[in-house]
Amino acid sequence: MSTFSPAGSRARRLALTSGAVVLTGGLLAVGATTASAGSAPVHEGGPVAVTAQSLGLGAKEKLVVKDVIRDADGTVHTRYDRTYAGLPVLGGDLIVHQAADGAVKNVTKAVRAAIEVDSLTPKLTPAAAESAAVRTARAAKTSGAATGEAPRKVVWAASGKPVLAYETVVTGTRQDGVTPSLLRVVTDADTGKKLYENQLIDDIAAGVASATAGKSAGSAAGKPGRPQAGAVGTGVSQYSGTVSLNTATSSKGYDLVDNERGGSSTVDLQHRTGGKGVLFTDADNAWGNGTPADNQTAAVDAAYGAAQTWDFYKNVLHRNGIKNDGRAPVSKVHYGNAYQNAFWDDRSFTITYGDGANNQHPLTQLDVAGHEFSHGVTSATAGLQYSGESGGLNEATSDIFGTAVEWNANNSQDPGDYLLGEKIDIFGNGKPLRYQDRPSKDGRGSADYWSAGVGNLDVHYSSGVANHFFYLLSEGSGAKDINGVHYDSPTVDGSTVTGIGRDKAVQIWYKALSAYFTSTTDYHGAREGSLKAAADLYGAGSAEVKAVDAAWAAVNVKA
Repeated sequence: MSTFSPAGSRARRLALTSGAVVLTGGLLAVGATTASAGSAPVHEGGPVAVTAQSLGLGAKEKLVVKDVIRDADGTVHTRYDRTYAGLPVLGGDLIVHQAADGAVKNVTKAVRAAIEVDSLTPKLTPAAAESAAVRTARAAKTSGAATGEAPRKVVWAASGKPVLAYETVVTGTRQDGVTPSLLRVVTDADTGKKLYENQLIDDIAAGVASATAGKSAGSAAGKPGRPQAGAVGTGVSQYSGTVSLNTATSSKGYDLVDNERGGSSTVDLQHRTGGKGVLFTDADNAWGNGTPADNQTAAVDAAYGAAQTWDFYKNVLHRNGIKNDGRAPVSKVHYGNAYQNAFWDDRSFTITYGDGANNQHPLTQLDVAGHEFSHGVTSATAGLQYSGESGGLNEATSDIFGTAVEWNANNSQDPGDYLLGEKIDIFGNGKPLRYQDRPSKDGRGSADYWSAGVGNLDVHYSSGVANHFFYLLSEGSGAKDINGVHYDSPTVDGSTVTGIGRDKAVQIWYKALSAYFTSTTDYHGAREGSLKAAADLYGAGSAEVKAVDAAWAAVNVKA
């Protein structure tokens, strides 16, 4: 879970709908008819091909296509996951960049080491790895730590020399007693040493006090069958005023389901911390009253946020949903009791919102919705690991796109700004969760600039470096008033940065995420990837490329 955290027409994203495509020692052709659901083909003309040998693969290695993107000039970026002797290679992902004629221009790899292990026979038993992972979760104050699946044998390559390992996912509840935990633990299959751990639930806030659940985890009624016809209702939200909502007719009147946006649905968890929830229904298609006293109000904000986020990705970044397959996640509201957080769960494909302090400030503000949705996009593209510097980039990506969603919505009741969660009052003092112009203004340890130890911070605080970069690239340094908010953004060396505008900054970040970032990208890798993205979009040596370089230097990320 993460806290709530354009290549525009120049590049179209692609989700392979015909199943995995595997590259071995022969040729892989990305054909002209491969396209995402509901979109025009993005790779047209003759097929292009690469050889495994040209990528430096060994005889035991195979690549599985995860994603493909095609630029306006015909360049194709194909993202692969890697296997070794049939085992997933964690940290083995790579991107092949090919010219329009099929020639390989270069390859971006998550790790440079050759993938090879001495033996595929582990000395450690799966049961021992499972026990070790559970102990790790308990040490992290996870209550009810348990494993629902047997450990998976993998090759761990993300930290240097590849080793045979077990990957175990431990479920439970975090130290606050209410936030769910999906702790991923990687254990050396020979020594039993813990190699890596990270949280698979991406939440929007770190270290914010959360109340306990009002009801024990339980099962609630699930979503009914697919409604047959669409309608347009009216919702009175808490944060965005009166809004239109796409709904679907059903035997109960109207369901809060948006079939024009991938079947996006909104359900009521009824203050439980488990179960599927109950789909919101209404007799007259008029939803909420703008106050938390009405159970539907939070659902209005969540549904509106989901719609605005979908439209931003569709219209600005030309992406058809999180996985570019036309499918929308489920939004869940009223999680627990007075729960002050929101989170994304990639496994269940859901966004979950608490109701905030005293159940009066649901975390359903527009930029929070955009933040959580964007965690799914990051997972479907770069797959940035949720720890260290890559974790900070993961969080910042959600903040950046959450901010962009808010600006793109152009809602007078929640105007665009560079403040994250300014309306949810998560600290009880009216201050926002994060500041992009000067992240350290949160007073909680967010970093304004890169340093050698920034990756040791919680990902919600190490994200400050990229958030600050994005603000500087968009608006420039110094004091200014934008849309009624005062900002004063410094640089590490006192330099002056001139912004290129938010629209271009968003396009560059998305292109970098989708075409150049990998699971292990750190801040210096992000600099390199965003410079390439800017060159792709606006030309080598362009003012935009120079601005990207200057903005990174201003946050102490230099060549």
